Amino acid sequence: MTLTVADLRRDVTDDGDVGKGDRLRSDRPKRRSFTPEYKLAMVEAYDAATEPGAKGALLRREGLYHSHIIEWRKARDAGALNALAAKPSGPKTRKSEAEKENERLRARAEKAERELAKAKAALEIMGKAHALLELLSESANSDAPPRK
Repeated sequence: MTLTVADLRRDVTDDGDVGKGDRLRSDRPKRRSFTPEYKLAMVEAYDAATEPGAKGALLRREGLYHSHIIEWRKARDAGALNALAAKPSGPKTRKSEAEKENERLRARAEKAERELAKAKAALEIMGKAHALLELLSESANSDAPPRK
C-alpha cells in the first residue's frame, strides 16, 4: 500500500468528530502537529515541484508556510528524523507523588536549617554580649571605692 500526501495529511488533521458541546475550549484554535513522515513527504513533494506556481500551490493546498519547509529541510539534512517530530508541550516529565513529597520535605528541611543557623548566630551574639556585660560589671565593682 502506497501512502499519498493526502493520506498523510488526513492522519495529521483527523482527531475524531468531536461536537462543539464536547470541547472545553471550542473557541481556541488547536495547534497543529505533524508526523515526521508527513514532514519528509512535504519536503520531498516541495523539492519535486518544478512547474511554475507548483510549490505555492502545494503550500496553499496543505495550509503550510515556506518557513515550515525550510525548517523541516534543515532537520532532514541534519539527519534528525526524530527532530522532525513535534516537540511535546507542557511539563517535560511528570513527577510521582513520592518525588513531590521528597522535594517538599527537602525544602522544609532547608528552611529549618537556615532558621537554625540564624538562631545559633543570635545565641552566639547573646553569649558574647553577656560575657562583655559581666566583664564590665566586674571592672565597675573593682574600680568602685570600698564602702565603709
